[in-house]
Amino acid sequence: MIGNLKPLEIVLIIAVILLLFGAKKLPDMARSLGKSARILKSEAKAMKKDDAATATPTTETVDDTVPPQSTTARTIQAAPGDITSSRPVNEAKPTTQS
Repeated sequence: MIGNLKPLEIVLIIAVILLLFGAKKLPDMARSLGKSARILKSEAKAMKKDDAATATPTTETVDDTVPPQSTTARTIQAAPGDITSSRPVNEAKPTTQS
């Protein structure tokens, strides 16, 4: 269905989007969409890396395994050069808001 769009229909869709959101908000929306895509990509890479690290075969039994305790807090990086979106990972217990 999307592949069957004619040039006039594409222009009409762009005009409707421009009228709905305005010319000033479109760059901000595109910027936030790009930042979200970068965060999602980095999270997916981190999950794959964590899965690969835990998938290594070991000869230990279940009783002998103890999860490693890290003394430093892990940080999730959003994108290269974007330090405002990085946040510490709280693995101990979830916090509740009052």
